[in-house]
Amino acid sequence: MRLDRRGLLALLPGTAALGGPAAGQTVDFPTRPITMVVGFPPGGQADLAARPVAAAMERNLRQPVVVQNRPGGAGAIGSGFVSRAAPDGQTLLMALSSLAVIPEAERLFGRPPPYTVDQFAPIGLVNADPTVLAVPANAPWANLAEFVAAARARPGDIPYGSSGAYGTLHVAMEMFASAAQIRLLHVPFQGAGPAITALLSGNIQALATAPGTVTQHVQSGRVRVLACWGRERAPAFPDVPTFMEAGFPEVEFYIWAGLFAPAATPVAIQLRLRESLRLAMQDPELLRAFETAGSPPRYLDAPDFARFFVEDSARLVRAVQRIGRVE
Repeated sequence: MRLDRRGLLALLPGTAALGGPAAGQTVDFPTRPITMVVGFPPGGQADLAARPVAAAMERNLRQPVVVQNRPGGAGAIGSGFVSRAAPDGQTLLMALSSLAVIPEAERLFGRPPPYTVDQFAPIGLVNADPTVLAVPANAPWANLAEFVAAARARPGDIPYGSSGAYGTLHVAMEMFASAAQIRLLHVPFQGAGPAITALLSGNIQALATAPGTVTQHVQSGRVRVLACWGRERAPAFPDVPTFMEAGFPEVEFYIWAGLFAPAATPVAIQLRLRESLRLAMQDPELLRAFETAGSPPRYLDAPDFARFFVEDSARLVRAVQRIGRVE
């Protein structure tokens, strides 16, 4: 499998040509409600990011911004829907870092991808969190070393959840499993929300997820976090070591959320959306919502976000190459 760099790099020139959000073009937009599609069920990282962003954009656009969950295929159904939407700025996508991985994974199986990355125009990055390894609080492992030892003693026996094959949560866990030379039992769900429900009920025993999706459950004593995929410790869990600290220097993964529009959306409308998102990311209510969720905002405007997207996607696709075909 190879990374379609032409598709990814096509994002850069067009985005840079837009200039800054105050580049002088104005447009009478929006004149009706906007739909922000999330390709996952409620409760996951994309949904937790989309709802405060939509509310804040609604306040400065003075039109409703409605979050619509279209789960399935590790985000592929929602992303494919937006890729085919009219390029009028009325249908947006809050996507995760798996956006570039899904088409490449489909090519592993000789299937046509549901979309290509050059069908999207980056609007802005919203946040980027290091993924954390969560287990039930009553699990028998008090730390990462004990988890690894148990997995080595019982290959393929410990079930872990994900948002679907080749989704963000699956890729992160398989990166760790490969580095630790362990084999786990993959149990895919439609998104992080259902996977967290399964973790709380004991139907799965581990989950790679964004800090914001489990913070409340850690605080309530129902979930324990064993490790963090970041280069530095997660701000929400300062006492939890990184995989790098635990002796796995190559295990690094971030789950980010970013806003996209269909690629053919007129430049003037993209500029209006970028300005709206810029204002939204300064909105006090949004900032409070992100901080409460344990997922600090990390804003990048379209040109910087496009570069970030290209670099991060290349790293993730290399990880998928190591995973190979997963039926």
